[in-house]
Amino acid sequence: MLSVIFFARFGQIITSLLFKAGEPHALAFFHQTFTPFYYAAPACFYLYITGFLQDRKHLQKIEWLHFVPTLLAIIHVIPWHLPVTNDWNLVGTQLAQNGYFSLKAKTGLFPPYFHYIGRPLLVLGYLCATWITVMRLKNKPQQLLESEGRKWIIFFLRVATFFQLLGLVPIILRFLHIPYVNTYFIVMNCLALLLVLLYTLHKPYIFYGYLLVAVDWTKKPTSKQTTGIDPGLISLKTENQTRTPITAKKIKFLDAQLAGYAFAMKEIMEREQLYLVHDFQIIDLAAKLNLPIHHCSFVINKQIGKNFRDWINGYRIDYFLKQYPLKSDKITIEAIASEAGFKSQATFYNAFKKETGLMPTAYFAHELSH
Repeated sequence: MLSVIFFARFGQIITSLLFKAGEPHALAFFHQTFTPFYYAAPACFYLYITGFLQDRKHLQKIEWLHFVPTLLAIIHVIPWHLPVTNDWNLVGTQLAQNGYFSLKAKTGLFPPYFHYIGRPLLVLGYLCATWITVMRLKNKPQQLLESEGRKWIIFFLRVATFFQLLGLVPIILRFLHIPYVNTYFIVMNCLALLLVLLYTLHKPYIFYGYLLVAVDWTKKPTSKQTTGIDPGLISLKTENQTRTPITAKKIKFLDAQLAGYAFAMKEIMEREQLYLVHDFQIIDLAAKLNLPIHHCSFVINKQIGKNFRDWINGYRIDYFLKQYPLKSDKITIEAIASEAGFKSQATFYNAFKKETGLMPTAYFAHELSH
């Protein structure tokens, strides 16, 4: 979803350069190539954010209907043999004067209003739908994001909303008969993008796990000690370093090595109850085992069959289920969840439902009935 949004933005930059440079043939090619992305981007924006908030990684069948405008855009740009040819010099002039949402020259099969009315309505409609969905989820504590995810999605939502609304400003000004210069809006876009880049350089961790690597590299290992680690594991590590070449793209382990690493991870996790630490990350586990982070991730995914977050949350849910009968009459569910290592209610509720298939109240009611 994000790639489609970025491609659409990239297409706008390319075509801006081309109509400013007076290259009608290149403008025709790139404008038609990127037009389907323009019509897909608003839907992708909505589906990415709603899917992220609801912790869904796949589209539901009915959600594919959001891409009907994209299909129409593809039909629109197919080079049909029509009696009237497109005037790309006029297209370039209108783009330079009035911007993308004001293009009234014919660019394909459908009438011009397919572009200058259809696109603004599509952008505004999906923008409103996205914000309505976000505001509704605020009233559901069990669906709130943990802090890292919340920071990322709020950052992305605000930045995307700003640029989309900025693109609609020329339409409003023209409707109000207020004179403006389109070049100024291009400069404003560039300055705004520069500010966003400066902000992300100042706080790069906001992209952790979403655009950058799935490892919290802002945290430094506390130590390189191997105290308490099975000597057999160290020999396995040494054997792997000498016999098995490790590359960034592919990791190869013998079955015995995978089993040895997985056993050591489980043993140290259970013995030291590392899952009770709120901010415990895979980088901390790697430091305790004196292993590369990508090796830890590979073993957890390949041998244990879960990603790191689901794996550690499984321990926390198990701890919670053991403690709840003992403490439920003294402290709240949320307090017990915090003791189990969850640093937010949202993470706890999502993890609990993922592990048991039910929310806590329904789960314990079901247990009591049996």
